[in-house]
Amino acid sequence: MTNVLVVYKKNFESIHDESLAQLESILEEMSTAHHLRIELRARERVRRADFIGRDLVIVLGGDGTLTSISHNIDENTPVMGVNSHPLNNHNDGSVGFYMDSTLDTFAEDFSAALRGKAIENNLPRLRAIIDSTSGNRYTTDPAMNELLIANTHQYAPSKYHLRRGKNDTNQQSSGLIFSTWLGQGAWFSHSLDLETLDQLRASIQDDEVNSHYFVLARDLGHQQRKKEPWSWVDWTSEPTQILSDMHRGYVVPDGWNEVHFNRGASITVDLNAPKLRLLTFRQSMKERLLKSIGK
Repeated sequence: MTNVLVVYKKNFESIHDESLAQLESILEEMSTAHHLRIELRARERVRRADFIGRDLVIVLGGDGTLTSISHNIDENTPVMGVNSHPLNNHNDGSVGFYMDSTLDTFAEDFSAALRGKAIENNLPRLRAIIDSTSGNRYTTDPAMNELLIANTHQYAPSKYHLRRGKNDTNQQSSGLIFSTWLGQGAWFSHSLDLETLDQLRASIQDDEVNSHYFVLARDLGHQQRKKEPWSWVDWTSEPTQILSDMHRGYVVPDGWNEVHFNRGASITVDLNAPKLRLLTFRQSMKERLLKSIGK
């Protein structure tokens, strides 16, 4: 018996309801032949316990559906994404960068996953460890794309002491964005001018994509960018340490589950969160990213 959990997007748009009905129909037809035990959960109601003991997790929706629940999934459980509203079928659809399957390919892809014939992508994820002044420690949910560290008040600057390796500095910016290599296709790439982004990408070695991450200080002053380029934008494998000088700040992984901290808190960011075992079927995630950025 293969234990399968389906997590789906439920926002009362008919397109997603129709996609769920089609997916259920396909799974029902395949259930007897493949000895499946299938449970369905709306992403708004899913809990960590729902993922324990699963042989496969199917996520039906878009990238936001996957990133919103991925922190519940351990690094040993395979996950496959099914785009419920593909952009190539609808002008208002989802790109679904992490969602390699559609309903048109699902039956074939699902069979390949059950036979162990899928492409396995073990995706590195970011984490932040927060140490408060009272001695409490908190580790954030892992981030597939990016982490934001900033002042909770958007109109106020983010002030902090920054340290990476042998370098350290005091800094004032609009906040720090940390991005995985795959995450450069999201928020990070839109926060830099194209010339700087191209130069940064050109410096990346193939063997670094699973061990390094990006750091960007948003809206950092031009003088500090020139004087301390490592503190503005960097591609690094070393942990980044931040000592907060903000009355109140927060860490936001992948746009979900804000974690707040106060002045004096210490935050360490690295790439040591549990990996995500994502299945694809036509291209690896590395190939998908290079294609999307025209490489």
